[in-house]
Amino acid sequence: MSVTLASWQRCWRELGATAPDTALFNTLIARYSEKHRHYHTLQHLRECLEQFDAVRTMAQRPAEIELALWFHDAVYEPQRHDNEALSAAWARDAVLQAGLSAEVAQRIHALIMDTLHLQAPAEPDARLLVDVDLSILGADPARFDESDAQIRAEFAHVPEAEFRQGRRRVLNGFLARPRLYNTERFYQACELQARANLQRSLARLAAPT
Repeated sequence: MSVTLASWQRCWRELGATAPDTALFNTLIARYSEKHRHYHTLQHLRECLEQFDAVRTMAQRPAEIELALWFHDAVYEPQRHDNEALSAAWARDAVLQAGLSAEVAQRIHALIMDTLHLQAPAEPDARLLVDVDLSILGADPARFDESDAQIRAEFAHVPEAEFRQGRRRVLNGFLARPRLYNTERFYQACELQARANLQRSLARLAAPT
């Protein structure tokens, strides 16, 4: 699925609303194109939407997941710790302004907050969205390694030793989970490759500078 105005408008129609004026779409595109971004870019958004398009029949409320994906990294500043909260609040406000219910707005807000990846979500749609967001871990080695370099570029302000320590902590946290993917579809497709990718990244982080 492409990141286009047409796909954005279709998503809102499926939600039962008229898409907001093009200013919001253009603002989102501009956010994902910010110069300080290297991984959390239009490339990542496009990959997520494409991954979701292949599994959307598994969703209970597919349009809500899709809109959550559009907004899930709308705010991204590497030195902030509230990016997900700000992105979720922005999405909730946009949904309410479009005339949709508070229940829809809150579900989309909750979906985005689940991309903090603090624990396995309980709701089926959240489990699917989180798997889509983490599908990069199970990408082919070349794309995963590219994403690894992109993440390092986003944290260029962090000294190498400090970055390696923090990155090892994050990756080891993923590896310690009994399974990385919540849904059987993503588990079968991505789990083994994801663990191999994470081990390779950790080996690079442990190598002398």
